[in-house]
Amino acid sequence: MNIIIELILGGIAGWVAGLIMKTRTSILINIIVGIVGGLIGGLVFGSMLSGLGSLGGFLTAVLGAIILLFIVKLIRK
Repeated sequence: MNIIIELILGGIAGWVAGLIMKTRTSILINIIVGIVGGLIGGLVFGSMLSGLGSLGGFLTAVLGAIILLFIVKLIRK
């Protein structure tokens, strides 16, 4: 059950990052970006936001997804 919640939060995080970065992608891409963004955010930010619980994990995923989208935009140009 926990993995389902993490996938949903990853999808939402990817969607939020897509809105912030003004990208037009599908829901599936948003979910993938959110999940990978969570991994990237975990590596970059480590445990800085872990004290916030689920909110910290969500913020980490959003920040990681933003980083990922920024890198993708740089590569596309």
